[in-house]
Amino acid sequence: MAKKAFLFPGQGSQYVGMAKDLFNNSVEAKEMIRTADEAVGANLSYIMFNGPEEELKQTEFTQPAIFLHSVVLASLIRTLRPDAAAGHSLGEYSALVAAGAIQFYEAVKLVRQRGLAMQYAGTVMQGTMAAIVGLQPDVVENLCNEASAAGVVQCANFNSPGQIVISGSVNGVKKAMELCKLNGAKLVKELVVSGAFHSPLMEPAKERLQKALNETNFYNARFPVYTNVTAKPVTDKNEIRKLLFEQLTSPVRWEETIRNMISDGIEEFYEIGPGKVLQGLVKRINPDVKVFGIDKYEDVYQFI
Repeated sequence: MAKKAFLFPGQGSQYVGMAKDLFNNSVEAKEMIRTADEAVGANLSYIMFNGPEEELKQTEFTQPAIFLHSVVLASLIRTLRPDAAAGHSLGEYSALVAAGAIQFYEAVKLVRQRGLAMQYAGTVMQGTMAAIVGLQPDVVENLCNEASAAGVVQCANFNSPGQIVISGSVNGVKKAMELCKLNGAKLVKELVVSGAFHSPLMEPAKERLQKALNETNFYNARFPVYTNVTAKPVTDKNEIRKLLFEQLTSPVRWEETIRNMISDGIEEFYEIGPGKVLQGLVKRINPDVKVFGIDKYEDVYQFI
């Protein structure tokens, strides 16, 4: 039997209409989605199903929406048993629920608090992010160091070979973008985001997140979850809580995570949640492994 891993997407994978077919076709999905509406104290499902897109794009709604879509899918898949899991930024919370490290109801509330905290940090410490394609990680890191004379900037996501996202203050990121262009980057593109995620500018969110993490019950994971901060597997509940706190201001080591999973014997990856972003990244990291996507009810149906 091939070893399998579940992967869970992060912010940016949302779309209007997400999880509506799950709600319409599954009693379990309907109950989970209604529970989530109650837990966040907002009509989250209405925004997911109907938009408007502008509202769905707000961090405070985007995060619980993607999380909910992913976790509902994972709970409907009865016959697929993962040997490990990982999630991209927010997706790490979905992975931890799938691994039994956080209970669904508490996790929904925690993710909602994380979204609110990050949105708050984005307003008090305004910043931006940019995608850099075609440069080596150490080159981008050095250029960020050089640019930090203009303002805070660091690597935020090491996504796949030659694809890195940088994050920080507007001046710092703009200066780093300029330097990356001068040093031969194929593409330099500012991203539409509500804050400088995975940078020191998320510091104001940390206190709020710490409070929410302290109020959440954590359990040892049933299978290893590879974390963004270390790119290594964890199962210990205390370690999990600590790493979720650090994750806010630390880079997402996605490429390293996938490489570690492959070297630990994972042969099949299943992206569980909206969109196909992670499937694309895995193929770029290693074209030889098998990659599948589970987003709609018809994708779930074969595994119920």
